[in-house]
Amino acid sequence: MEDALKNLEDEKKALFRKLGKVGDFRRGIISVNYRKCGKSNCICNKEGHPGHGPQYLWNATIKGKSLAKNLSMGAELGKYTVETDNYRKFMQICEEIVQVNEKICGIRPVPEANDDEVAMLKKKLFKRFKAKYREK
Repeated sequence: MEDALKNLEDEKKALFRKLGKVGDFRRGIISVNYRKCGKSNCICNKEGHPGHGPQYLWNATIKGKSLAKNLSMGAELGKYTVETDNYRKFMQICEEIVQVNEKICGIRPVPEANDDEVAMLKKKLFKRFKAKYREK
């Protein structure tokens, strides 16, 4: 059991080191759009033509608000692509850390409590949840 716990803690430390190497990141996705301009004599109006483009758009929802930005080809598009990819790596590593931490919590033994500590815990829990007890 102690070996498994040590291995999991080492794995957790390795994940934190990996997390430190992620680099700059931002939320969102980059979409590629082709749009028709609506002019009757334009080539985009012909059947089978995808439309004007490609146009690259960065989209994100932050604190319930949608953000969008048109990206220009070249350095700006490359920068946003790397940053959004880094965000996905960040989220994946965070999920791995949570999974390892849950395993550690499952293995780590529960400390034994004496009667005084149990009584204090009951008082704390009662104060914390007494509003819910009164409602019923």
